[in-house]
Amino acid sequence: MTAMATAAAQDKNDFNPVQTGVNSLAIAPDARGASMGDLGAATEPDANSQFWNPSKYAFAYSQAGASVSYTPWLRKIVNDIFLANLSGYWKIGRDDNQAVSATLRYFSLGEVTTGSEVTGSAQTLNPYEMSVDVGYSRKLSEKFSMGVVLRYIYSDLGFSSSYSGDLSTGASAFSADISGYYTTYPVIGRNECQWSWGWNVSNIGTKVSYDHGNDPAFLPTNLRLGTAFTFPLADYHNLTLGLDLNKLLVPTRPREANYDTSTPDGQREYLDALERWENMSPITGIFKSFSDAPGGFSEELKEINWSLGAEYAYNQQFFLRAGYFHEHAMKGNRQYFGMGAGFSFNVLRIDASYMIATAQTSPLDQTLRFTLTFDMDGLREIFGRR
Repeated sequence: MTAMATAAAQDKNDFNPVQTGVNSLAIAPDARGASMGDLGAATEPDANSQFWNPSKYAFAYSQAGASVSYTPWLRKIVNDIFLANLSGYWKIGRDDNQAVSATLRYFSLGEVTTGSEVTGSAQTLNPYEMSVDVGYSRKLSEKFSMGVVLRYIYSDLGFSSSYSGDLSTGASAFSADISGYYTTYPVIGRNECQWSWGWNVSNIGTKVSYDHGNDPAFLPTNLRLGTAFTFPLADYHNLTLGLDLNKLLVPTRPREANYDTSTPDGQREYLDALERWENMSPITGIFKSFSDAPGGFSEELKEINWSLGAEYAYNQQFFLRAGYFHEHAMKGNRQYFGMGAGFSFNVLRIDASYMIATAQTSPLDQTLRFTLTFDMDGLREIFGRR
């Protein structure tokens, strides 16, 4: 075997992404965060903070807001897969320090034909995944807030078999998020800046199974840590720089390549490890995810994705954004640039983003997102004038 072939085989053996179910829960729903490289743990709160960090709602400037987003997904492969997202929040309490929020996500996998038309077993399916959640956030001090979210998840990927008479039903799961947000306003020179930190542990919940409980999969439980720094360039001109780190809190599936399966003892060790992984509870898996990589600490670091992005704002009415997302080649190899723009009026903000993958063969290349955000304070001002 040549050196090139050996290296290729080694890379193939090392490729071991963390496996989860309902992967659509990890797709960024809104154009603002996506245009900054999938970043949003510590940026300014908006109507889509439920996905990034729901505790930010407690610091929202507007009394209420709602947003609708649409993302055509994998358009380089098919043209009927999309993600639709509806989010909103409402500030409550006399002290303006609490908020309730909700989100509805719908991910359509398009139209799928299975079986054979020749034998008459062909079936046309419309698989989809959806989730609905409600959240509550509260300021615990003038600079710090926390939030919680409860979520119901439904994934319908099954179909009926005309031969066996078996009917695969959709799978349900429940999960929760817990998050925190800290913001302060340091004075640098003569300028008042804003420095924020945020974290969000999302999708802590039950497993999901598509085979009557026989083949459960972990939800994409995720730890997001982020910081953002905003400073004025001049009057009405602000620049925000942000950094997010993400790690899936899911144990890595054992690989045969890490065991000597040419011997009975090696085969038994691999099967035992696989059984422990399949039967592991989600909570145990969260703690196990920090120490289960076959390569030790160095491979654990490979499981950390990072996003680096920037947002330029003029008078909070015109926005330009750009960012970069990086995932290690052995853990999925998603690497892409994001860019986008936004226009804000009294009532409505329009955002769009465009994704450029570093590999032209990536199905994520040329992904578009569109978001419309409605400011309820602006609506109140319009109708109040009348």
